Amino acid sequence: MSETIKTDVLIIGAGPCGLFAVFELGLLDIKAHLIDILDKVGGQCAELYPEKPIYDIPGVPMVTGQGLTDQLMEQIKPFHPNFHLGEMVEKVEKIGDPGFRITTDAGKVFECKVVVIAAGGGSFQPKRPPVPGIEAYEGTSVFYAVRKMEQFRDKNLIIVGGGDSALDWTLNLHPIAKRITLVHRRDDFRAAPHSVEQMRALVASGKMDLRIGQVTALEGADGVLTAATLKGNDNAVETIACDMMLPFFGLTMKLGPVGDWGIALENNLIPVETSAFETSVPGIFAIGDINTYPGKIKLILCGFHEGALMAQKAHRYVYPEKRLVFQYTTSSSSLQKKLGVN
Repeated sequence: MSETIKTDVLIIGAGPCGLFAVFELGLLDIKAHLIDILDKVGGQCAELYPEKPIYDIPGVPMVTGQGLTDQLMEQIKPFHPNFHLGEMVEKVEKIGDPGFRITTDAGKVFECKVVVIAAGGGSFQPKRPPVPGIEAYEGTSVFYAVRKMEQFRDKNLIIVGGGDSALDWTLNLHPIAKRITLVHRRDDFRAAPHSVEQMRALVASGKMDLRIGQVTALEGADGVLTAATLKGNDNAVETIACDMMLPFFGLTMKLGPVGDWGIALENNLIPVETSAFETSVPGIFAIGDINTYPGKIKLILCGFHEGALMAQKAHRYVYPEKRLVFQYTTSSSSLQKKLGVN
């Protein structure tokens, strides 16, 4: 059992709303740790549309999903938040009034006074391709994300998909893999044109293979992949020797274990009251796309507003003896000092 990590607030979800919550809490001297199932910060913005323009952030005519994430990370630097990425919260227990113990699937244990759920539509789970028996190979020969490139060194690798993830990893792993075969159901790719050009150049020079079709079966015992059967669009069947497979079929949103945390749910969303966006459990808040209330609009700017009001109420739990004096960053020298601007 790892040593318990103690903090004022634990934020579940490191998308834009979770990141901005760090800022609002930090202004009130409240320390936060963040947990996210993805291996990077930014939530949907960074994972699903890093290059897609966003036009409705107040005062910012246009910013990409990744650009917004980068700016939020810069904004919260003065508060030194701690991130725990590639982990999912499995258990939330009430241990005080207020007080919570949170356990992740990586075995980390946190104790805090306030929990903020900023998990978007829930946790991102990779979409599993419809290949019979693929579960037996997951985690040993079949991977839905690349955590360490080294594990693919000198391997015969099949990458399945036609989007940015599939093409990016084809190009990134090509120098270290023994051989890469890219499989896509059609000869048309959704990835960045430059990446597609690079891939086609490698195929043309015989440095990698491209197959148009689908993986229909896997071979190998005890989770160790030895070959994959491919069915082409012309119905021709081919068996390709391989050690590992990386399917990139996108991500699906799942509520995950939130339903087991003792919080009232409504159509897989968390109902909150609108003075502070607190859930049915005192001390647990929900902000952003995962919450619901009359008039709710799923916009990033609404999540920012919810984070600001949440922080005011969180202060009461973290500092019950302290009176909260509202201040503006434009005129408060103490807030400016915290931000390192005076």
